[in-house]
Amino acid sequence: MGLQAQYIRRQGNPDDIPDYTDYRPLDIGSVPARISAYPELVARLGGEPCQWSVREVGDGNLNYVYIVEGPEGSLCLKQALPYVRLVGESWPLPLSRSHFEHAALVRQDKANGSVPEIYHYDGPQALIAMENLSSHITWRHALIARQRHETAAITMGDFIAETLFRTSDLALPADEKKAEMALFSQNTALCKITEDLVFTDPYYDHPLNRWTSPELDETVAGIRADPQWKAAVQELKFSFLTRAEALIHGDLHTGSVMVGEAGGDEDVRVIDPEFAFYGPMPFDPGALIANLFLNVFAQPGLGDKPEIYQDWVLEQIERCFNRANSCFFNLWRTERTGDAFSRKLFEDQGHIDAAEIAMTSFLTRAEEEMLGFAGAKMVRRILGLAGVADFDSIKSRAVRVECEKRALVMARALIVERGSLKNLNAAIERAYKILRDGQ
Repeated sequence: MGLQAQYIRRQGNPDDIPDYTDYRPLDIGSVPARISAYPELVARLGGEPCQWSVREVGDGNLNYVYIVEGPEGSLCLKQALPYVRLVGESWPLPLSRSHFEHAALVRQDKANGSVPEIYHYDGPQALIAMENLSSHITWRHALIARQRHETAAITMGDFIAETLFRTSDLALPADEKKAEMALFSQNTALCKITEDLVFTDPYYDHPLNRWTSPELDETVAGIRADPQWKAAVQELKFSFLTRAEALIHGDLHTGSVMVGEAGGDEDVRVIDPEFAFYGPMPFDPGALIANLFLNVFAQPGLGDKPEIYQDWVLEQIERCFNRANSCFFNLWRTERTGDAFSRKLFEDQGHIDAAEIAMTSFLTRAEEEMLGFAGAKMVRRILGLAGVADFDSIKSRAVRVECEKRALVMARALIVERGSLKNLNAAIERAYKILRDGQ
């Protein structure tokens, strides 16, 4: 039985985790022969397999990614490995993460559309063939290069609001929402990575932690000895573990956003949702804002006159959040068809003002928690496994250390003082103070 026939036989319900018995990892040499098993991909590439060029472009921590180009078109192949690529076979990881990534991409496409087009999914091979975005670059590398993609913040605000709202109890009937929760609740291995790397490992002597040593050793010791900090971050972890509010991307950083052009206009796409699960709504915007803040604090090491670009990036943080809030408000008013905050209790009884008050209260709580998640993600990138290119790109070690110390001051404020900061505007004001005074 051929590979394609085996795929059809075993696929069954698309929400079922595939059978990986016949899984075979790809390499550059085997890609053309494997692709030839999928007629739709052959038609897209054109020509014969001997005419196709293949290159490996994955720079992430988990998977292999190949770009395949033929006489008539191109595509991107992403295949999961049975271990963490960054660490190796000593850290096994289930192939099912590809299943959850595909499921998330399908839902994100339906809710918003700013994701790559999927050409083919082979579940048993943990393989997704999708649109080639190699003409784009990650938003992270664009920010490091001080490029200005003016539509990225707006696109991401819409993505955040629409994917969160439309996969939540605000839009879905309770039974449908619970079925979605049940599907993504199986993505436990990827959730465990976040639970440990973001909320636990940086705060004790874990062997995988990495930081700029010895310059930050005293800072690290101070963080581990700070009971307020640890208690506050564990409150956030408890929320991450228990609040299944909406389908979250789970790893929404500036390296998961691609920016480029399409048809002469800016084009922004979101990739890599393999960490997707049902979690707290504020986690995704917090994660994205965290990585924008990291770029702000890295700017003194990335070129002259950093304050000019810092102002611009901080403006993008504000634009992204304001757009997400505005979009969420509109969805609340027009698409609130789920079982939470039922219109039967508000608009249908003429209590429109009460619905608006409920919406404001809902978003106010989310904004405060978003700040905490942002701080936790900042700490993870500076002190935990897998750093961030914004700081890694700084050539001067002394400058890098100073940038990282100020970013950690900001992270503590976001985590420990989120209740007094309350909103993003206050957080941005604090960022300016730390950039100016160092504290």
